[in-house]
Amino acid sequence: MALAFHQLSDQHIHDELCSRLKAARLEINITQAELAERAGISLITVKRAESAKGNITLMTLIALLRALGRLDQLDNFLPLPALSPLQLKAVGGQRRQRASASREVNEPASGWKWGDERE
Repeated sequence: MALAFHQLSDQHIHDELCSRLKAARLEINITQAELAERAGISLITVKRAESAKGNITLMTLIALLRALGRLDQLDNFLPLPALSPLQLKAVGGQRRQRASASREVNEPASGWKWGDERE
């Protein structure tokens, strides 16, 4: 069953991901020590990651996913945004490099009516 991550707190999402790391390790039937060796990280780091104590770095997560044979899951985690042919043409065939500021619509103050500018 899929979780509705958007309804969870950051801490609950963190805890769930740590739990899933442990489940993935157990699924391939290796010990924490074996995972640590495969990932090139310390045993204590694996234990902390699986028990949700502290924060692991993105580099540690990548190493763990690689050691678990789950690196391909990063595409599900953060897929490349798809651009339509019209969007590609608008940006000259290249992906956007930076965001533009939001444009605010200046609406007249309440109480203003057409024709008030003549007064």
